[in-house]
Amino acid sequence: MGAGGAGAEYCLLVNPSAGSGRALKRLPAVREALGRRGMRHRIVMTSGIEHGCREATAAASRGEIPVVVSGDGLIGKVGGVLAGTGAPLGVIPGGRGNDLARVVGIPTDPAEAVAVLAADVRRRIDVGEANGERFLCIASCGFDSDANRIANETKVVSGALVYAYAALKALWQWRPARFTVTVDGSETTVSGYSVVVANSQAYGGGMFVAPQARLDDGLLDVVITADVPKRRFLSGLPQVFKGTHVGRDDVTTLRGRVVEVEADRPFAVYADGDELTSLPMRVTLLESALDLIAPAP
Repeated sequence: MGAGGAGAEYCLLVNPSAGSGRALKRLPAVREALGRRGMRHRIVMTSGIEHGCREATAAASRGEIPVVVSGDGLIGKVGGVLAGTGAPLGVIPGGRGNDLARVVGIPTDPAEAVAVLAADVRRRIDVGEANGERFLCIASCGFDSDANRIANETKVVSGALVYAYAALKALWQWRPARFTVTVDGSETTVSGYSVVVANSQAYGGGMFVAPQARLDDGLLDVVITADVPKRRFLSGLPQVFKGTHVGRDDVTTLRGRVVEVEADRPFAVYADGDELTSLPMRVTLLESALDLIAPAP
């Protein structure tokens, strides 16, 4: 337990554009739930990632608890700047995917999410770092790079369906890439679709791409999808939502502390739903670096 609850002061960092306005729509219910519990708070409407991170740092320096009301993008960046400071991070899901909340058990219902804040159970979790850029959940590249870019650019499809739409559109244009993945000095070369370097289990609105990953084990889980016909790749996508795809012969799983990834053509690397860096990348962990307010595991 921390020092939160009714005795704490909370700074709610609200991303008004998250989830096509979902975070903003949930705000009245969030404030009502906070009020019922006597939880003192103030609201900051963020104008972008950098603004949100600055406000989170300032709030923590004043002894407030930063609470991100947004999707995984802002949550990941704020978690990154708070890592190693001793300041806790609160989360009220307000995005399209909400994958960090899904994995740690923070409800999407505003009143239930506030109840998690009030309970003030703190989980110490690892924070990923790719080429010096921090993330909380999963850094991925290859086919995932194309699908993430399409999802972020898409306005015609809303909600979690955007990820399915983006995957189908990316698959239509995809050609295999050759990846070289080095885990703790051991090199693997594969021609295929994607390389996932995971601190957490899920991305893309509930796709459990790395089902064995744990946020607090000090290890990175690597999932490599090799080249298969597009029809077979497509048929396996539903398995990712259950995490059973890792049993397929075209999927390789590895685990280690330092992961390096290169490819035979340029790729952006996406993490927590946003572009993070580009290949080649080197990924490490800041172990037990962040106190996340979440239900006990």
